[in-house]
Amino acid sequence: MIVAGLGVAATLTAVTAAVAFAGGETATGAVVCPQPVVPAVPAAAQAEVRRELANLDKQIAEANERLRTSAGEGGPNFVQNAILGPLASKRVAALNRIETAIGRVAAKPEGLERFATCGLGQAPAVSAPPTTSKPAASGSSAPVAGGAIECPSPVLQDVPAAARAEVDRELANLGKQLAEANERLRTSVGQGGPNFVQNAILGPLASKRAAALDRIAIAVGRVQARPQGLERFATCSLK
Repeated sequence: MIVAGLGVAATLTAVTAAVAFAGGETATGAVVCPQPVVPAVPAAAQAEVRRELANLDKQIAEANERLRTSAGEGGPNFVQNAILGPLASKRVAALNRIETAIGRVAAKPEGLERFATCGLGQAPAVSAPPTTSKPAASGSSAPVAGGAIECPSPVLQDVPAAARAEVDRELANLGKQLAEANERLRTSVGQGGPNFVQNAILGPLASKRAAALDRIAIAVGRVQARPQGLERFATCSLK
C-alpha cells in the first residue's frame, strides 16, 4: 500500500544567532534548510522515513546550537566551512537513506539530495525535481550511454596515522561505489529515458560519495583539525 502525502517536511527550528568573525564581520540569522518533498511513502517504509526526517531536524538543531556557541571563532568563511558544509554532507546521507528505505518496497525516488544545502537566514532555492522519463522518439526506451563514469580523486593532506586505516577503508569504498556505478551503466543500456543516467546512476552515486567523504572528514577530525570541503569531490560525470 502506498500512502501519499506523508508529512515529510523537517521542522525548521529557528534559532537566531549572531556570529562575530575574526575580521569583524557579523552574520545574523539561523541555519535554515529546505523542506524535503517526498510525494508518496509506502506504509512499510514510513517508520524508517520518519526516523530519518527526525534525524534531519536534529541535525538542524545541532547546527544552530553550533552557530550560537561559536561567536568569535574562525574567519569570514567559518560558518560555511565549519557548519553549513558538514551539515549538507550529513543531510545528503540522511536523504539517501530515505531514498533507500522507499526503494526497498517501491520505486526509489531520485534527487532528494537537492534538499541538502542549507543557508543562513533563509533556505537556498531548490532545483527542479528530475524530469520524468519519456520514451525516445525512435522507439528505443533510452539512449545508449557510451563511455564510463569518472570521479574526481579526493585530495587529502596530512592524514594522521590514527585515522589512516579508516580513511583507507573509505577510499576503497569510493572505488567500490565507482565500480558498481560503471557496472550499472554497462547493464542498463535501453532502460529509462534521456535523463536515466543522471537520475538513476550519477545522482545516487554523488549521494553515496558525499556520505563516504563525510566519514573521511569525521575520521580525520577525531584526532586533528577536520578537513573541510571534501564534498566537492562527490560529483562524477560520464566520459
